[in-house]
Amino acid sequence: MRPTNVTRQLSTLDLKDYKMDINPVLQIKHISKRFDTTQALDDVSLNLFPGEIHALLGENGAGKSTLIKIMTGIYSPDEGELSLDGKPIHLANSVEAQAYGIAAIYQEPMVFPDLTVAENIFITHRNRGWVMNWSQLNRDADAILAKLGVKLDVRMQARGLTLAAQQTVEIAKAISLKVRILIMDEPTASLSAHEVRQLFKLVYSLRDQGVSILFISHRMEEVFEIADRVTVFRDGKQISTLPRSQVTQESCIQDMVGRKVEEFFVKNSAPRGELLLSAHNLGRAGVFTGLNFEVYRGEVLGFAGLVGSGRTDVGLALFGVEPADSGEIRVNGKAEKVHSPEQALHLGIAYMTEDRRQIGLTMTMSITSNISLPMLRQYLTPFGMVKRAEETATANHFRERLAIRTTTVEQQVGRLSGGNQQKVMLSKWLNARPQLLILDEPTRGIDVGAKAEVHQLINELAAQGLSIILISSDMPEVIAMSDRILVMREGKQMGLFTRAEATQEKILTSAMGATPPFPAQNRDNEGEAMVPGSSRAKESEMEKSA
Repeated sequence: MRPTNVTRQLSTLDLKDYKMDINPVLQIKHISKRFDTTQALDDVSLNLFPGEIHALLGENGAGKSTLIKIMTGIYSPDEGELSLDGKPIHLANSVEAQAYGIAAIYQEPMVFPDLTVAENIFITHRNRGWVMNWSQLNRDADAILAKLGVKLDVRMQARGLTLAAQQTVEIAKAISLKVRILIMDEPTASLSAHEVRQLFKLVYSLRDQGVSILFISHRMEEVFEIADRVTVFRDGKQISTLPRSQVTQESCIQDMVGRKVEEFFVKNSAPRGELLLSAHNLGRAGVFTGLNFEVYRGEVLGFAGLVGSGRTDVGLALFGVEPADSGEIRVNGKAEKVHSPEQALHLGIAYMTEDRRQIGLTMTMSITSNISLPMLRQYLTPFGMVKRAEETATANHFRERLAIRTTTVEQQVGRLSGGNQQKVMLSKWLNARPQLLILDEPTRGIDVGAKAEVHQLINELAAQGLSIILISSDMPEVIAMSDRILVMREGKQMGLFTRAEATQEKILTSAMGATPPFPAQNRDNEGEAMVPGSSRAKESEMEKSA
């Protein structure tokens, strides 16, 4: 049964009224898709118009990825159909989708590092003849990039490109296929504020050329900046489709989670415990220097600063991945040299990386295997055999405790949504029973519902006496979730604020090295803008100031 508030969805007449002088280029009609007992999509209908930027919002697991795969020919719908220019089409694979002018680019660009820019742009073309005309290939690539207003050396290998440049190559690849419908799935998740601005220029250029763009992002401020219309999915159902002028961030979040979310960032106040860890004049040559801070039991110590300020490097030093080479670390009052993650774990220090796909998790392994991996010795018999029953029991414990949405803990982690992958990574380190848990960007790339669950878990862990270092580029998050906040710039400590003292103005002023109207320690830093919960326009101003 469809939810009651689905009546907010525009009628067919309303959709035509959106652009009365043109017809939809693509119609998605009553699409449904089921996987075993999971209804991934339930009677979804959308119209995409030429020259439109249509935002698609929803929690991880809401059905967005399934729709993308149907639109690109990877999945076939169980019910419903796609129509292009009013004519039904049936897509057997991605090649057929590309032939119809439907292409997708993703958060992680799929470029071949050992091929040139030009070769990557035309990699999917099959009609360039038996003998390659390299000069013509390069000229064609230059022409496409010129059309986008971008300057790139088409003869250089892709491995030398920044992430933003790789995204540009992906867009150029789509243009080379005469794209009419471009799906952009979290394209800005790993980009700096400046790179996002450049990407948006390309998006506007494509829109002006008549390309229909389906834009998917967890960053609400981006959606409200770039979209013409906004559609919200929840639990495989289409909850609303409205012009941007008729929705607010609050109404979108309510549609996404099915309830009012008045406050996502809430840190319960609690008396802090004894001193657990202290750092005195901590440094690593060429990376950071002169850090002085303490972490108490049950405290959340936030680390804020611009990208490149050295926050992550401090976390890696405390965990022994890239050890400090000067200063002192004391744990429970005793001076310690942390030279390896194994030693850090022995001291009760765990570190959850910001890069769950490349470093944090083994995507091809099961939930069970990922959770037990850091403590595998505990699950081995004297003969080196794995105690499967104990492993599974542990995984099921964390599955219930963190509400990991899966039918079985033997499911491959790579098949989970981003929010559930994040919960598995949390489980992996909580299973190590740390005294201090370092969380590096714990809510990056996950939806608002999963983000609220992570914040609640941080609250619970701190209340139980666990010490937490929270490294975050999301300013509302770090301000609201931290008991104290240490601000860094170019590897130097700029300020240390209590919860009562911390404001966005103070933190940004310290992070950007400006002269503040309040006390601060050491001043200095340059780098990309932090990604606060405010609009991208504010980020742009930050960059100009920096």
